[in-house]
Amino acid sequence: MAEAHAKTHPYHLVNPSPWPALGAVSAFALAIGAISFMHGASLWWIFPGLLGVLYTMLVWWRDVVHEAQEGDHTPVVQLGLRYGMILFIASEVMFFVAWFWAFFDASLFPNAPEQVLRAEFTGGHWPPKGIEVFDPWHFPLLNTLVLLTSGTTVTWAHHALLHNDRKGLVWGLVCTVLLGITFTGVQIYEYAHAAFSFGGGIYGSTFFMATGFHGFHVIIGTIFLIVCLIRASIGQFTPKQHFGFEAAAWYWHFVDVVWLFLFFCIYVWGGWGAPIHMIE
Repeated sequence: MAEAHAKTHPYHLVNPSPWPALGAVSAFALAIGAISFMHGASLWWIFPGLLGVLYTMLVWWRDVVHEAQEGDHTPVVQLGLRYGMILFIASEVMFFVAWFWAFFDASLFPNAPEQVLRAEFTGGHWPPKGIEVFDPWHFPLLNTLVLLTSGTTVTWAHHALLHNDRKGLVWGLVCTVLLGITFTGVQIYEYAHAAFSFGGGIYGSTFFMATGFHGFHVIIGTIFLIVCLIRASIGQFTPKQHFGFEAAAWYWHFVDVVWLFLFFCIYVWGGWGAPIHMIE
């Protein structure tokens, strides 16, 4: 009887799981709570759905880790996981394309004849009159160096893993996590001292949407790497079985590349010619 049910294929057929249903209900509750909050209800309406979503993420990913540990992630399954991660990053790229599109549409056509209100907000030129921009060669350059260095350290960790160097893997991840936290701290300080606000005009809204959305991705990537650090510390990754770490490294390199575009397009080019707001 056991031989009749023996696995004879490289695919992974998952066991019945309650987490998709719980995730759907929690996401619906989160949406209802957020909409209620936007219409004047208490902030507490958001928390039941949010906690449900976070719990679903925790237990579902825990099950995926267990499946990997049990050998269910065969080379065929790992290939599918890689395709899924690539498509996920591609969808994230399109998110950023939207924010870049909004910024370039406003900056390249500040006096568009069909956009009368835009001309009033921008004064017919970009950056709009009265806007004091960040000095791109101050904190933004520092954060660029921090993020590029973090891309180097996560690559160091990856190569250490491939060579079964557990110490190099752990220290590479520790350095990457610390650099990610540093980037977030610098960006928070920069935002706190900005001379313009999100609601102060089209420059502020497009600037904070693009850079803030990236900052959110840095936070997510840092959490992703912290989980990988914990897993690496207890010896879960092997040179041949480490897709979780590989996905985190891909995501982090994606964050690096997007920041380079943000730095040159929004901080350098997008603020060219405007008075600089100095942050001490």
